[in-house]
Amino acid sequence: MVGKVVSVNISKDKGEKKHNIGQCMLIQDKGLKDDAHAGFMHRQVSLLSTDSIAKIKAKGIDVGYGDFAENLTTEGIELYTLPVGTKLKVGRGVILRVSQIGKECHKGCAIFQQVGDCVMPREGIFAEVLTEGEVKIGDAIEVMQ
Repeated sequence: MVGKVVSVNISKDKGEKKHNIGQCMLIQDKGLKDDAHAGFMHRQVSLLSTDSIAKIKAKGIDVGYGDFAENLTTEGIELYTLPVGTKLKVGRGVILRVSQIGKECHKGCAIFQQVGDCVMPREGIFAEVLTEGEVKIGDAIEVMQ
């Protein structure tokens, strides 16, 4: 199964929308360089698919890539169906390992307040960086196992 990275997003502070920077270094055991969530235990990188974002858009809410605080917005893979432990190859050799599916969203989180719903608790996934490297828009993302 192969998909594509469509947005690479970071934020200065936790609990806010992330903005697309086009490309970024993913650091082993840490996450995206200069991102507020880098180094956060097993949730080093967050991923959300364009299909998940489309579900919120279908409700008439104007949302875009990074609005759910995801680091990598992807297309072509139904991310939330991947089992914990699945390895993903991104770009030329970055290896991620899925560490969590969804998350408990605290009541009234900033993302929910800003967009009226939060799809991350249901369909976002989190991963650990096993092999570091550069990731950019257009990179392939491949399910390895």
